[in-house]
Amino acid sequence: MILKKTKQLLVMIGIIVVLSGCNSETIEEKMYTHLEEAVRLEAEFEKQQNEITELERKEQQIYSQIIDLDMDEFDQITELSQEAIQIIGERAELIDLEKESIDSSESEFKETEGLIKEIKDEEVKAKAEEMFEVMEERYRSYDQLNEAYIVSLDLEKKLYEMLQQEDLEQDELTEHINNINESYQEVLEANEQFNEFTVEYNNLKKEFYEIAGIEVDFEENPTSDEENDNK
Repeated sequence: MILKKTKQLLVMIGIIVVLSGCNSETIEEKMYTHLEEAVRLEAEFEKQQNEITELERKEQQIYSQIIDLDMDEFDQITELSQEAIQIIGERAELIDLEKESIDSSESEFKETEGLIKEIKDEEVKAKAEEMFEVMEERYRSYDQLNEAYIVSLDLEKKLYEMLQQEDLEQDELTEHINNINESYQEVLEANEQFNEFTVEYNNLKKEFYEIAGIEVDFEENPTSDEENDNK
C-alpha cells in the first residue's frame, strides 16, 4: 500500500560567465535569473518529498501490524487505524506545501514568456520556446499527479475508517483495497510522466544556455538525483 515513487527534481545550474563583453543585462541573462529562481523555489518541494516518503514508510509499518492482528485484538486495530489516519492527515498537509512550492516555481517561470518573445536570434528563440512548452507540460503533469495522489489519500483514509468497523465484510474490504491499488497505479503513471518532462526540461535548459552563449557550470544539485535514488 505504500507509494513507491520518485519525483525528479529540477537542476540548479551555476553561472560562470554570462555573455562576456556585454555591459548591460541581456534578455538571456534575465531569463537565466528567472529560470534558476524557479528551481530555487522548488527547494521546499524536495524537502516535502523526503518527509512524505518517511510518513509513507510509517504508515506501511502500521498497515503491516494491522493485517497481522486477529479480530479479538480489535481495540489494537482501532488504535493503529486512528494512528494511520493521523499520518494521512500529515501527508495531506505536506502535499499542500509541495503544491505551493510548485505553484511558486510556475509563477516565476512564467516571467520568461514575455522575454522569449523579445529574443532576436531565431535559433535561441526556438530553443527557448521548446523549453518553455516542455516546462508547461511538466507543471500540468504535476497537477494531474497531485490530484491522483489526493484521491489515493482519501481512499486510504476510508480504508482505516472501515477497519474500525467490527461488522466489516471481507468482500467489502477486498474491493476497497483493490480500488486503492488501482488509484496508486494512476499515481505511479502520472509520476512517471512528470519525471519524463523534468528530465527533458533539464536537458533543454542546458541546451538553451549553450546556444545562447551563457557559460554555466553543469554540475547538478548533489541532492537532486542521489536522494531520489534512495526512495
